[in-house]
Amino acid sequence: MPYLRYILSLFFSSCGLIFISCQSHAHAQVSDFRLITEPDRFIIHTGSDLTFAIQRAPREHTHHGMGDLISLRYHGIDYQEPLKGSQINSGFSSLYDDTNTVSVDASIKAQDFICITVRSGALIHTYIAHRGEAALYMTTWFSAEPKLGLVRYVMRVPYSRLPHGPPEADLNDTDHTVEAHDVFGLPNGETRSKHYSNHRLKDWSSFGASNAATGLWMVRDTNEGNSGGPFYRSLLDQGTTHDQELTYIINYGEGQTEAFRTHILNSYALVFSKRPPTQLHMPWLGLLNLHGYRSPNDRGTLEGTVPTQLDPHFHYTVALSGPTGQYWCDPSPRTKQFRCTMVSPGRYHVTLYKNELSIAEQDTLITPHHSTNLPPFVTHDPERERAIWRIGHWDGSPQEFRNGTTLSLMHPSDSRMKTWTIPTFIIGHNTVQDFPAYQWKDVNNALPIRFRLSAPPAEDLTLRVGVTTAFMKGRPIIQLNQWRSDIPAPSRQPSSRTLTVGTYRGNNTCFRFRIPAHAFKAGENTLTLSVAGGSTSRGFLSPSVSYDAIDLLQPNSP
Repeated sequence: MPYLRYILSLFFSSCGLIFISCQSHAHAQVSDFRLITEPDRFIIHTGSDLTFAIQRAPREHTHHGMGDLISLRYHGIDYQEPLKGSQINSGFSSLYDDTNTVSVDASIKAQDFICITVRSGALIHTYIAHRGEAALYMTTWFSAEPKLGLVRYVMRVPYSRLPHGPPEADLNDTDHTVEAHDVFGLPNGETRSKHYSNHRLKDWSSFGASNAATGLWMVRDTNEGNSGGPFYRSLLDQGTTHDQELTYIINYGEGQTEAFRTHILNSYALVFSKRPPTQLHMPWLGLLNLHGYRSPNDRGTLEGTVPTQLDPHFHYTVALSGPTGQYWCDPSPRTKQFRCTMVSPGRYHVTLYKNELSIAEQDTLITPHHSTNLPPFVTHDPERERAIWRIGHWDGSPQEFRNGTTLSLMHPSDSRMKTWTIPTFIIGHNTVQDFPAYQWKDVNNALPIRFRLSAPPAEDLTLRVGVTTAFMKGRPIIQLNQWRSDIPAPSRQPSSRTLTVGTYRGNNTCFRFRIPAHAFKAGENTLTLSVAGGSTSRGFLSPSVSYDAIDLLQPNSP
């Protein structure tokens, strides 16, 4: 039987039509799973009412490029935008300056798979059909960063076919530009942007858009080839008059805190289903002889226990970061044990996060076929230090502050935001929700904080100001009564926009100001918190910071 199947495949391939197997699932006929080769395209029938087509050769009078997905037909409806293809970045032929040569090849693997492989310079992208599944699987591997400095797959769907995407990223009915070329406003003052479709990476496994009958979802793997760690945010969707654009980010420079990773096989899928899938299952990936594939048997595990005295009011994450990948797992709240599996061999920096704040770090080596036991963490939680007063929690996030819960969903100028300027914040009277999450040099500078002391301190005190990110080299400066601090050096932060495009995540930094005892007085004291920065940019693009926590330490605190 295998020999007969081989002879039949050779015969039909010579006619431009390849039948994959005599086997089939109960709901699919043999003829439903096939590859059709046309002069300018490959057409793939998956055997599940899903058919897709890939451009394989140039064709006149079309905007499609080689390697583009040009049709995605499910239950007779084409979900691919007809005028533009779906592809990596803006097209495979423009990925690298030193080559515009693109090759597109089809192959049959392990009987139940059709692979369309697109090669362009240092990048290899593969479209995969698995018999009987309403899914288009994809993998992307590259050894050098494309010239745009990012790698993302953009799926373009006619908006009318899938109108229900993230409302924060739906640009329909906007009538003016708020910022740059990617943040827009509605007549009522609300804002919309592709950036506001984001989620923390560890919080999502799929995203997409839907209609009344079905949805199209982009489902990710472990995302080991991305950069930025478990809390990284990047755009996922944009809805316009014409397109619903689902964007799967592999490498993206906005708000990035670490170097990009290359030489890693990234896998993801477009899946049709009524509800979002919760996980990507590709146990068969090793059957396809894909460049860069690493078997589960060639990977390792990291396990250990976090300290029992951690504050139970916060969530904790153990994250690994190294040239060969990024990974994370959550300790058990009950046993405090953690186990990060399927880690590529290599050296890693391991971080224990309290919410999004690093409280312990160490290095480790992961080897294949082996479980590495991590030595105990030595933690430092800034919130354990005694403070005369404190605003916010030391957790690497500004979400407990004013406007904190909407930072990733809208522009700071949005009409739904509470005012960023505040009257005097009085310790013991106001709550943390009264203090703004962000501060700009040109919007809400010179924030006053008032507190009382029964007597001046006998020694100098330390004021700590924690920021989660900063823009345009923004950094805090303080004045206490008549005393002024020096201007500290700026922290190391991403060079791109952050605060206005839905992310407060950067490099958490604690600024420490030693205030002389003579600057304090008995009774009422006024601390003025401002932002320094050399940029002349105005408004919400002026130098700025995102706050983590602010506190005045007790005497003798470290």
